Amino acid sequence: MTKLGPLGATHSALDTDAAVATAAELEELGYATLWLAGGQGDNLPRIAEVVRGTSRIQVASGILSVDRVPSASVASAYADLPAGRFVVGLGGAHGPRPLAALNDYLDEIEEAVPPSARILSALGPRMLELARDRASGAYPYLVTTDYIASAREILGAGKQLAVLLNVVAETDAAAAREAIRGSGLSFLTGMPAYAANLRRMGFTDPDITDLSDRLVDAVAVWGGFDTVVARLREYLAAGADQVVVRLDGVPREWWPELVKALA
Repeated sequence: MTKLGPLGATHSALDTDAAVATAAELEELGYATLWLAGGQGDNLPRIAEVVRGTSRIQVASGILSVDRVPSASVASAYADLPAGRFVVGLGGAHGPRPLAALNDYLDEIEEAVPPSARILSALGPRMLELARDRASGAYPYLVTTDYIASAREILGAGKQLAVLLNVVAETDAAAAREAIRGSGLSFLTGMPAYAANLRRMGFTDPDITDLSDRLVDAVAVWGGFDTVVARLREYLAAGADQVVVRLDGVPREWWPELVKALA
């Protein structure tokens, strides 16, 4: 996989009939990677459409669930697309043995999808080690800059580290935090893997249950343009190769300016 550029993007339009037009616009603006929802594999045709409707931008699945998407479907989709364009983002192993399930899945696609074309939705230390050993790197979410620094130590200098961030262009603290809380945060923090990782980062059970201001401010980004850019740069300085911005939360006029600011 080509080294990740500093700025990636995801947007709800990328999962609709407007996907190709939105992708072409973001490619022209200079975004390095587009991250499309993976889900149950029903978005694999959409990912193929976006790859074929653009010329150079990387298109990543964020994230294909190994509990729901047959490995044969992933292998087939990868084989049908130009080399280097489709980054296979994998995760979603939430059973009793998630590490073993993901490892088994990687065995199944070993011949079809090279490690350099895979990236794992890794959070805990053992998952990060798996991402280091069997993929191009890791794609965490709901993490702090301190977490990024520790993840970089585990992955090593030669692996990729992209971080997905909720970004809200709102200078009022209460309004920004409510917008972030309303973005599905309570569902994710109720999942064992995310809750465990938040505890590892020093958050208490009340922080997690109540989605405290401390937690929201540490794992998401909000404010005016300069404040947002400064926070994104903190993640890059901590060791991330790429910050992936949810563009739904920012004004359209910010789209090109973010590329310029982080180039």
